[in-house]
Amino acid sequence: MAVSSRLDESTPTTTVADAARSIAADATVAVSGFGRVGYPKAIPGALAQSDRDLSLTVVSGGSVGDAIDTDLVEADAIDRRYPFVATQAMRDAINDGSVAFADRHIAGLADEIEFGGLPDVDVAIVEAVAVGDDWLIPSTSLGPTPAAVAAADEVIVEVNQAQPLELQRIHDVFRRERPPDRGPIPLTDVDGRIGNGRIEFPAEKLRAVVRTRKRDDPYTFRDPTTAEDDIAANLIDFLESEVETNPLFAESLTLQFGVGSVGNALMSGIRDAGFDDVDLRYFGEVVQDGLLDLLDDDLLDGASATSLALSTEGQDRLFENIDRYAEDIVLRPSAISNDASLIDRFGVVAVNSALSVDLTGNVNSTHIGGSNLVNGIGGSGDFNRHGAISIVALPSTAAGGDISRIVPVAEHVDHTEHDVDVVITEHGVADLRGRTPRERAALLREQCADPNYREELRAYVRRTQDSGGHVPYDLDALVAWKD
Repeated sequence: MAVSSRLDESTPTTTVADAARSIAADATVAVSGFGRVGYPKAIPGALAQSDRDLSLTVVSGGSVGDAIDTDLVEADAIDRRYPFVATQAMRDAINDGSVAFADRHIAGLADEIEFGGLPDVDVAIVEAVAVGDDWLIPSTSLGPTPAAVAAADEVIVEVNQAQPLELQRIHDVFRRERPPDRGPIPLTDVDGRIGNGRIEFPAEKLRAVVRTRKRDDPYTFRDPTTAEDDIAANLIDFLESEVETNPLFAESLTLQFGVGSVGNALMSGIRDAGFDDVDLRYFGEVVQDGLLDLLDDDLLDGASATSLALSTEGQDRLFENIDRYAEDIVLRPSAISNDASLIDRFGVVAVNSALSVDLTGNVNSTHIGGSNLVNGIGGSGDFNRHGAISIVALPSTAAGGDISRIVPVAEHVDHTEHDVDVVITEHGVADLRGRTPRERAALLREQCADPNYREELRAYVRRTQDSGGHVPYDLDALVAWKD
């Protein structure tokens, strides 16, 4: 049933300051937010500005904004953080040890929040477009918020009047049964609906409701670099070949890709690609501007995600035409958007980025030099492990060409060689399916590595040959590469 007002008449409101004071200094706080949108903006800011000695544990589904991951960090108010970060302040705090951090796969996060594996949630702070005594309607993201609300002792809601009430049409909240009685998810179409727009909870959980009015900070999409345009072109060529030869994609092609310039370059290239004879769909985590473009051009049959990460222009376009976009865009809890069975059911071709790839296909997505955290693993592991084809797309170098991103041995492994099918850089495509470790090394070196580093990679491989084994490895050769 559609909701026409922000608040039930019987739902009392309080001030932001009073709501913030109600949170214990050492509370475990679950916050809504995914893709830096849909997160609470007022109460975290009030906590950061207070003179209290705070030692919070903060849990979110994905990246959130500065009110949480910058202001609270700079106020020395966070002791522990789960499971994804994207601000420099939080990275610095994690890398210097002042904030404890543990990374988790997104697909299983809801169960860990609700059934064990993470600290018990004292309070969930959720941004919503409407709230009643025992329900709320989320704003621009869902993530694991339904599980956080279910697990929390108390719920505090920020009703953001800058987010359109019509967002209720995009949400599809579906709660699975608890294991071991959990049945299959009854979703058969990428843009199908199996739930409703509300998150429901016992009325006694509702601790406070505050009114806010602040739109999400828009996502800034920079223009793709020449290398990123070339990566997208190589990716389109690969996908066109798969559509032509792989029976899995004879009728439909379902894609997932991370937010950013490579994804937007890919979506731009799709306009000119040879996909006229297949139904093109998106089943992933984030809706970004390029997906709106494809929908406007009638090139996309539907999009399922858990977050709306849009530029200012993208936000305006969606909000002003929400009735039209609601026919094709669905936001789901991350337990559904990242579910292994659905990724398999829809035959998703997963495209994710990385910091580096080694010569056997192991992928480092999160740690520079193997030790300094950049972000969390997010949902890339969910899609890499369960997609019909898992693709890692990255530039061949970093630091203006001074660092090769195709390396002999990964210094940190987020995705093993068993999870990665294809690697694409601006130089070419390495199709690793069915290849031995030695064959993989040759493909990655000759097809993906920057030409300036290929001879050094060949030298490393030559030095490992005497060691024998299924995966040749030589520590001295690795040290020589680093030198």
